[in-house]
Amino acid sequence: MTALAAASLIAAPAMAQGNAAKLSVANASRAGAEVKGNEFLGGSVLLIALAVAAVVVGVIVLTDDDDPASP
Repeated sequence: MTALAAASLIAAPAMAQGNAAKLSVANASRAGAEVKGNEFLGGSVLLIALAVAAVVVGVIVLTDDDDPASP
């Protein structure tokens, strides 16, 4: 019984491969559409956000005072 199950698991992909080749779109060529205006401010928003994050991290690191006030 186990051998029959193993044989069917081995043979199933090989049998399906021939039928799937007819439905394949791997050889189809795709045409791209021109998209205008997909950049938000030319990408400068990302640079501004990174700069703000760097400033915030810098302020946190410089003002981090974990030392106790009393000796």
